[in-house]
Amino acid sequence: MPGHGLIAGLAADTQLLVADSWLLKDGQVRGLDRHRERFLRACGDCGGPTLHQLTEFWRDMTAALPRTGAWFPRVELVAGSLQLRLLLRHAPPLTPDIRVWAAGQLDPRTVPRRKGPDLDTLARVRQRAAGQGAEEAVLIAPSGLVLEAATASLVWWEDDTLCVPAPHLPVLAGVTTGLLQEQALRAGVGPAHRERTLDQLADREVWLVNALYGIRPVVGWEGRPMRAGSAARAKEWQEWLEGLMEPLPVE
Repeated sequence: MPGHGLIAGLAADTQLLVADSWLLKDGQVRGLDRHRERFLRACGDCGGPTLHQLTEFWRDMTAALPRTGAWFPRVELVAGSLQLRLLLRHAPPLTPDIRVWAAGQLDPRTVPRRKGPDLDTLARVRQRAAGQGAEEAVLIAPSGLVLEAATASLVWWEDDTLCVPAPHLPVLAGVTTGLLQEQALRAGVGPAHRERTLDQLADREVWLVNALYGIRPVVGWEGRPMRAGSAARAKEWQEWLEGLMEPLPVE
């Protein structure tokens, strides 16, 4: 993109070392500084470009983002070449709730704590879920404990406590989950770290959360005889999360 320090190019199917993405609506975004921190840290962890190169890329990338419309941009570090890229994508329709495939998909990821290397594998998991009438799939550990979904973190409520998977489990540090945990702490409703199987989530209020959709309560479980709990708290928290959108920084 001339004038922004970026070079326009065609999207290519290449292996990614790192990726990060977020919702951008009319020039507003939620938690961009957190996405920056996670992306830069992940690039550093796998021997990526220098910090100076990363910060220059982030500055130029931010300047190049559209200020109108609904977008789902993704920043990438490509394996091999260590090229930094910005992939501009239109945001899909944003749905307020979700049906989830709960057949017990073992976690197929090779690098669960870093977004990027396993995106293609997770896309295939979601395709299998779609074949079962669901939009997402829950990943489980060999022990049977729930981890997260293919493209979202998983949180749930036990009585008046917001719960998340125990920190020793192999899950991605979700930006939206981090925001929720901080708000739960301020409100005195958690967070609590728990180890639960899929069956133990039956009849509970369960949310899938990520930077694109925000909070989506689970309204149906496919592939397993279990009921979804009432989404009694979702609307209030969705409105709170929407209020965190803020304008992109000005150069």
